[in-house]
Amino acid sequence: MKIYPSILTIAGSDCSGGAGIQADIKTISALGAYAASAITAITVQNTLGVTGIHPVPPEYVKGQIEAVMTDIRPRAVKIGMINDVKIVEVIADAIQKFRPRFVVFDPVMVSTSGCKLIEDDAITALTTRLMPLATLITPNLSEAQVLTGITVNDRQSMQAAAQELLKLGNQAVLVKGGHLEGGRMYDLLQVRNESEPHLFAADKVNSSNTHGTGCTLSSAIATYLALGNPLVTAVEKAKQYVWQGILTGKDVHIGEGHGPLNHFHSPQAMHIFTGNE
Repeated sequence: MKIYPSILTIAGSDCSGGAGIQADIKTISALGAYAASAITAITVQNTLGVTGIHPVPPEYVKGQIEAVMTDIRPRAVKIGMINDVKIVEVIADAIQKFRPRFVVFDPVMVSTSGCKLIEDDAITALTTRLMPLATLITPNLSEAQVLTGITVNDRQSMQAAAQELLKLGNQAVLVKGGHLEGGRMYDLLQVRNESEPHLFAADKVNSSNTHGTGCTLSSAIATYLALGNPLVTAVEKAKQYVWQGILTGKDVHIGEGHGPLNHFHSPQAMHIFTGNE
């Protein structure tokens, strides 16, 4: 019997297609796995920003997760935007009940355009209920700072924040350094019971098309884990996938703000119109 490696993404919907559930499904599919989804919120947004967030009722979030878990039984779960305490509790209860092999949690708090995406009281619920259940959490610099109170602006403070976040009970932390100053980008992975972190470096790509990069990275990591890769390898492959997506999508014009990266790197995967076509 043939079985698709399957991943469940639990996140918000982005009607413009660049982030959230839509970016997750594109990523998982592009990497050769099967994507199932549970939508936590419907957002009104485009490349210019977010103008509205409507949470899905918790019982419907619960129903979506249980429908997937009891039938498809995904090997990995990626969790993205959650802005409601009750939804945090529903997801945590489901993770504890079904115990997927891998849980990758991207604590989305602020959009690329700077819009706040989470209620203040939900942050406490995230740290006490969800993060202890995660294989990996993937905060960016500002999210790591909010979660720890540490000013995170270099590799030393990234490691300090990662070590502090491990105290929440999760197995590993990837602090994303895409907003560090300079021409090189550094992400730092700290794994529980390992004294030294793993550092991933890449040249920065000069592009405004970075909408959905965090969603894409966390989904790619979850996918590579589901495909059987060790954590460090999964992060390394996911980082390369995102970098190539930014590089090959940097000159594509979609919308008037922060456009999406190119989830399909192959020239045959997406036709790019030029001129007045």
